[in-house]
Amino acid sequence: MDTDIRADFIDEPAIARLLAKSGGSDRNRMREILAKARELRGLTLEDVADLMAVEDPALLAELFATACRVKEEIYGSRLVLFAPLYISNRCGNDCSYCAFRATNKEVKRRTLNEEEIANEVRILIEQGHKRVLVVAGEAYPNQQGFRYILDTIKTVYRVKAGNGEIRRVNVNIAPLDVAQFRELKAAGIGTYQVFQETYHRETYAAVHVAGLKRNYDWRVTAMDRAMEAGIDDVGVGPLFGLYDWRFEVLALLQHIRHLEDKFGCGCHTISVPRIEPAIGSTLASAPPYAVSDGDFLKLIAILRLAVPYTGMIMSTRENPHMRRESFAIGISQISAGSRTDPGGYADGKGDFHSAQFQLGDHRPMDEVIREVAALGYIPSFCTACYRLGRTGQDFMDLAKPGEIKCHCAPNAVSTFEEYLIDFASPQTRQVGHRLIAEVETGLEPNQLRLVEHMLAKVRAGQRDVFV
Repeated sequence: MDTDIRADFIDEPAIARLLAKSGGSDRNRMREILAKARELRGLTLEDVADLMAVEDPALLAELFATACRVKEEIYGSRLVLFAPLYISNRCGNDCSYCAFRATNKEVKRRTLNEEEIANEVRILIEQGHKRVLVVAGEAYPNQQGFRYILDTIKTVYRVKAGNGEIRRVNVNIAPLDVAQFRELKAAGIGTYQVFQETYHRETYAAVHVAGLKRNYDWRVTAMDRAMEAGIDDVGVGPLFGLYDWRFEVLALLQHIRHLEDKFGCGCHTISVPRIEPAIGSTLASAPPYAVSDGDFLKLIAILRLAVPYTGMIMSTRENPHMRRESFAIGISQISAGSRTDPGGYADGKGDFHSAQFQLGDHRPMDEVIREVAALGYIPSFCTACYRLGRTGQDFMDLAKPGEIKCHCAPNAVSTFEEYLIDFASPQTRQVGHRLIAEVETGLEPNQLRLVEHMLAKVRAGQRDVFV
């Protein structure tokens, strides 16, 4: 493992200069930036720095309206659903904000065996899930430990329950070397996801006390190695609350620009977690740079404008109100019915003493989907792009001219109908079918014929219908 690297693409002095000269009070300048954003070409770091300084309520309203317009233009009314699958909370790192850290004596440790993993997957399938995110603490510094991850992926894909199955496994695990990333790709994953937590080097060193994760450069270059290994769907994000959110947003965009310059394509998704309380962590209960709800929504809207074609993920860290507020201005993927403790789905309620952090949204998946549909969003379980090779640059080549909608919208409706028939409660089924009928009335004739053809197949008993 070659960890003797230096990531110079995170330029802290440049970020400091941008923040020092940024200003959000020039209405003409702000409206020029928003007009540029409406062209769906993204924003420069200078544009982003200026938007982050906006405090005027009228300009903020224009910012949110622009983000809403951009989100609708690219993603329509789709919201992709997934669930995290925690398989182990054992970890060799000592991260002061995380319940899983090695020195925490208050957390109950557990590593699931193959049978327990299969049981968790079966429960998720019976809830209607089609994609999961495998999560584990960093307790596999050798090939034998990494084999546990590969075996888990095989187990997830193997489990069937009724008409259901997991069609795509994404992973959030510690950085690997290129050879291991090649094995991960060969295992059939969708997206590889890892968070830098904080891009600020001094803060990173302060909160990562011990373990392999203490190496800032090895972690921030993980995506380089993943993409070198052929994984072109990667997901990044900071943990908001460790340092100034404005710095983190600009550093995140520097990271994305680096990937674009080097590989021709940036990340597939950005996650926007805020620190939540975690057992045995004083820092998690009192974040040094807590992000207010207002600033949180602002940063989501700005990221949507800065990288308009990148998916944005919100987990059940946030409460239902905050999740609802975020849908229109940028979020395109959400988790539902989540547990962050190994074995939490089988246990039913989850165990805070085994969990990574405290959840903000405790509602079961069916209730979340019913609300999402009632708000006019189509819950999508589509995984077609992964299996048809529409990833990385190929995805962007379809997304930027707007052609991806020709696939995503019908697939969203088809997979939602599948969920409604196989898994939904009567109340959710009623709300969902009403939404599908409303969606059909707004489709162009050619797309309407395609959607009706796909729905007819699903209603006749066929599953996994996609284009």
